[in-house]
Amino acid sequence: MHYGYLNGVIAPTDQLTIGITDLSLLRGYGLFDYFLTYNGRPFQWDWYWERFQNSATRMHLPLPLDKGETYGILMDLIERGGEVDVAFRFVMTGGYSADSITIERPNLLILTESIHPVPSIQYEQGIKVILDEYVREMAEVKSTDYKRVILLAQAIRSAGATDVLYQKGGEISELSRSNFFLVQGNRLITPNRHILHGITRRTIMQLAQTDFQVEERPVLLSELYDASEAFTTSSTKKVLPIVQVGDLTIGDGQVGPAVKFLLERFNELIETW
Repeated sequence: MHYGYLNGVIAPTDQLTIGITDLSLLRGYGLFDYFLTYNGRPFQWDWYWERFQNSATRMHLPLPLDKGETYGILMDLIERGGEVDVAFRFVMTGGYSADSITIERPNLLILTESIHPVPSIQYEQGIKVILDEYVREMAEVKSTDYKRVILLAQAIRSAGATDVLYQKGGEISELSRSNFFLVQGNRLITPNRHILHGITRRTIMQLAQTDFQVEERPVLLSELYDASEAFTTSSTKKVLPIVQVGDLTIGDGQVGPAVKFLLERFNELIETW
């Protein structure tokens, strides 16, 4: 059984409810974050809390808990659920508002969920992504607005792809739910604008420093032609190879050594977390 927290109450997830007049429903106003535990410990907790706090500040949503109180709730939820490792989903909504526009008291929901790993075949063969000309509004905030990728879901399936890579005016930003990297020789290049600053992205940049020249800068679509490899990073994807972008095959179309090396380094880190 999965447990969750809502405004001071801890209960089984299916017993937690938010009213229909919440601004998240009426106005689509809310944010979230998502991370995993390894060996019963929240992964990169300091970084995730910092990002969640920054998102709340940018969305003008006052946090009702501090970092220490929240960590205590996480440990309580893990213990109640009985699973060694879980996914945590934080959701913070605009709350209830007399005029349906003014933020008065946000709702904070913390959910535990089962972890759904990426199929191993995707690591072995790599994935294909389609292109879309789009930049997320307030990209540095993990808002609950995912209508773009939901609208593109049929197009992604029809193309035999797994996800979408956003670009605007020839400049790459990110995938719908993850960050983007390309490899040119011993250079590891990742966009630094119009993106969510992913925690797995940050971890990989740190792990790669001794073996790669890491460049965090604007990245152009045209640079894909010279890339030997490309990959995406997120909590669930870890380091997932991309072998095709639209009609373009990346490198030789095979999963390359850099991706394999970085995934191995990441797996070594989480094993001892």
